[in-house]
Amino acid sequence: MAKLIASTPCAGLLPQTFGTVTLTEVDASPITWVAPFAGQMKATSDALKAALGITFPAPNRTTGTGTRAVWCGMDQALVMGADCPDLPMAATADHSDAWAIVRIEGADAAAVLARLTPIDLRPSVFKRGHTARSLIAHMNAGITKVGANAFEVMVMRSMAGTLVHDLEQAAKGVAARAALA
Repeated sequence: MAKLIASTPCAGLLPQTFGTVTLTEVDASPITWVAPFAGQMKATSDALKAALGITFPAPNRTTGTGTRAVWCGMDQALVMGADCPDLPMAATADHSDAWAIVRIEGADAAAVLARLTPIDLRPSVFKRGHTARSLIAHMNAGITKVGANAFEVMVMRSMAGTLVHDLEQAAKGVAARAALA
């Protein structure tokens, strides 16, 4: 009988460094999708605050750092990094194995992402704690700014290899351009 061995979405693909940019896999488990029922946003936010010290995020924002809540759609968020408390006032679902998350960090991180997404990533527009649902190349993705020169990109687990490939190609292009300057 075959023995199954659990692996992460980007196992064997990351980490990698190209020029000033490093790509690493993020393990944000557990991840819970949370959608408050009608009229229950404040109660859901209060319950998250009491249990985890984070609130339900506003649109296109995140709350918290280690344990955090990341906006992912209208009245929806992903609670990441801690077990979500019982929330009878919201719909919840375990998404721990659903996502591949890659951290892009370094001086040219925004330049790499700019080759793949239409989002305006200038620091004056897309600040730390901002998040957006958009495209990375041809994939639906969540993009979150987690530091001055650091972003996290989330795609469905099945797209992990494609995400890493697209980020590699963009990072190689940015590094090559910098080497010619």
